[in-house]
Amino acid sequence: MTVDEQFAYLTKGAAEVIRADELKAKLDQSAKTGKPLRVYLGVDPTAPDIHLGHTVVLRKLKHFQDMGHTAIFLMGDFSAMIGDPTGVSETRPPLTREQVDANAKTYLAQVFKILDREKTEVRYNSEWLGKMASHEIVRLCGHYRLARMLEREDFRSRLEKNHPISVHELLYPLLTACDAVSLQSDVELGATEQKFNLLVHRDIQREYGQPAQAVLMMPILEGLDGVQKMSKSLGNYVGITEPAAAMFGKLMSISDTLMWRYYELLTDATPMEIAELKSAVSTGTAHPMNIKKSLARRIVADFHGGEASAQALADFEAQFQEGLLPEDIPSRDLALREPGKLFRLLTGLGLFGSNAEAQRKIKEGAVYMAELDSSNQPCWRRMADPTWIFDPAAHRQVVFRAGKRLLKITIV
Repeated sequence: MTVDEQFAYLTKGAAEVIRADELKAKLDQSAKTGKPLRVYLGVDPTAPDIHLGHTVVLRKLKHFQDMGHTAIFLMGDFSAMIGDPTGVSETRPPLTREQVDANAKTYLAQVFKILDREKTEVRYNSEWLGKMASHEIVRLCGHYRLARMLEREDFRSRLEKNHPISVHELLYPLLTACDAVSLQSDVELGATEQKFNLLVHRDIQREYGQPAQAVLMMPILEGLDGVQKMSKSLGNYVGITEPAAAMFGKLMSISDTLMWRYYELLTDATPMEIAELKSAVSTGTAHPMNIKKSLARRIVADFHGGEASAQALADFEAQFQEGLLPEDIPSRDLALREPGKLFRLLTGLGLFGSNAEAQRKIKEGAVYMAELDSSNQPCWRRMADPTWIFDPAAHRQVVFRAGKRLLKITIV
């Protein structure tokens, strides 16, 4: 690719680039000298697993890697024990060393589903932060002003509400700035909510006599509902360790509008390829359903491989699009008179072992219900609300699908 083509590909889907001219200049210099840029993504292992929302910025690191640049995955094992104050309204309890180490181990197993393990430089910021002497920390603090730190929206809001701010929280962006200095990075990647930290990193690099890195920020990914950000607690997420069939089914449930957002942020498709797909749909030469299948296949293949992705497509078409049901599907007659909540019904039918499990699985998008038509074939819909009221008077014969389990019930 030319420098302009590289820039267009690398900034695909980006919310903001600081600064675009600096990034272009760095790409141009790299092309002339043949020296790859040092590009890093820092992640604090504060939880044991990740979902597709977490992979947006990780995939951007892959794009730099694909262009021949040095991809550095930085595990914030030291900074995780401090706790990033971004977006929190009160001081969060620090993680233990044991918690961080356990989370870091599972993180690495997951990120190499996207990054090339052989070409990725993995670092831990405890390598330098854990060795800093007290006088070095004091010197670091001398490079930044308290007034600027308190301009941060998170801190300003807490001060206005008389919520406490611990001193160690003020240190977080300064200490993580040492990551950029130690790595001598040319580009840092992050989410839009990390903007304050990323700007501090640029400032501290200059204070330590280094050229300021360019910053490329990626947006927060909307969940399956297309409204709120993808979140495990909201149940609108796709976990990257979920079974291929579950991932495929969830992705096929998104709206046609959200599909383009996912193409942009969750695939390696170029802007030109995405534009061609949009044009094909708008002119009627391609059906949105088929384009969405291609999206689901791409994403599932990234985490489970091509064979599993193809099988997930075949299963989806058989059970959801073609509407085929096995001949030996289990069935039950149910003497039900009063309406009740969905999760309680599914637990009572034995599809789940407890109400808590039923609620969790419904939120995860693992439950479908189908009304049977005159030909006894299902019309599936994904159930997202555990408290949805099942009215036996309105649903005389339905099929529930929970994971791979099917159960037909007839109200008698």
